[in-house]
Amino acid sequence: MNHVNTTKHHGDRDNVFSEIAPMKEIAIIVPHKTLISSLEDTRNMFSKVNEYLCQQGKKILFNIKLVGLTREVNLGNGLYVVKADALIEDVVKPDLIIIPSINEEIIPLLTFNLRFNPWIIQNYLQGCEIASLCTGSFLLASTGLLKEHHCATHWQYANEFRAYFPDVKLVDDKIITEQNGIYTSGGSTSYWNLLLHLVEKHTDKETAIWASKYFSLDISRNSQSQFAIFYGQKKHSDSEVLDIQEYIEMNYAEKLTVETLASRVNMGRRTFERRFRKATNNSVLEYCQRVKIEVAKKQLEAGRKTVNEVMHDVGYGDINAFREVFYKITGVTPVEYRQKYNR
Repeated sequence: MNHVNTTKHHGDRDNVFSEIAPMKEIAIIVPHKTLISSLEDTRNMFSKVNEYLCQQGKKILFNIKLVGLTREVNLGNGLYVVKADALIEDVVKPDLIIIPSINEEIIPLLTFNLRFNPWIIQNYLQGCEIASLCTGSFLLASTGLLKEHHCATHWQYANEFRAYFPDVKLVDDKIITEQNGIYTSGGSTSYWNLLLHLVEKHTDKETAIWASKYFSLDISRNSQSQFAIFYGQKKHSDSEVLDIQEYIEMNYAEKLTVETLASRVNMGRRTFERRFRKATNNSVLEYCQRVKIEVAKKQLEAGRKTVNEVMHDVGYGDINAFREVFYKITGVTPVEYRQKYNR
């Protein structure tokens, strides 16, 4: 395959699409325990774009292959069998490698899929772009290519990701990230937004808009904050910080100060703040705010109280301050959240 001028991710890239654009080789890997929906959705997206291009009198652009470590991969506890189009050793210099979501116990699954890593690294160094969908970021991070890079993943696994890959700059609120030819996407179906982004990057805006309409997608969505549920980072060994976390969660309606919380565990303010951030990846103030907003979200979803009543229930006395913090954490106002999620 002539690979000249098909990827320029280490510099500025001309995104002009024409009828004589060279064929793009897309390798969708099939890891052990991959989430079959993300695998099929990815294949379907680029296949439908090919059909659309044909209908417009243009040549198909994407040559899509499912690439595995073996010819057949059992998924869904044996309910499904995916037949790979090729093995990794048979695929040389693809333009784009896509890593779908993986499910169940994520970290143990990495050991089953480590054979993908040298192949992914080699192709990236030769100019191939890499995209991970949702929890596929764990597999991508295990290659080392995400070191000091920004990355998105499913919000539910953010704490686990940070614990295993502390040298990766995880961003909790982003739907997609793009840096030096590496793309990542946030939780669950937000990978559709990354697929749309890749379609637009390799074709044009018109084609991406068509794809968003065909698949009924919100092309403008860029944050997953409103979908996140805050559980707190409690997988640490600092018992005094854990006691304070539980105290905050039990007393969210009170006006909590750093000094008051530090005194409960007989620590100085600086020592307490340092240990709290190290254990939870949040400042004390951020943790208090996130706990309060999580309670507020649940009350707004129930819809039995006004925004002002909810505000007071979680310990805020200023509607502007409450709205500002709520928006910072969720990306929408309390009223917008209630309208969207009120059962």
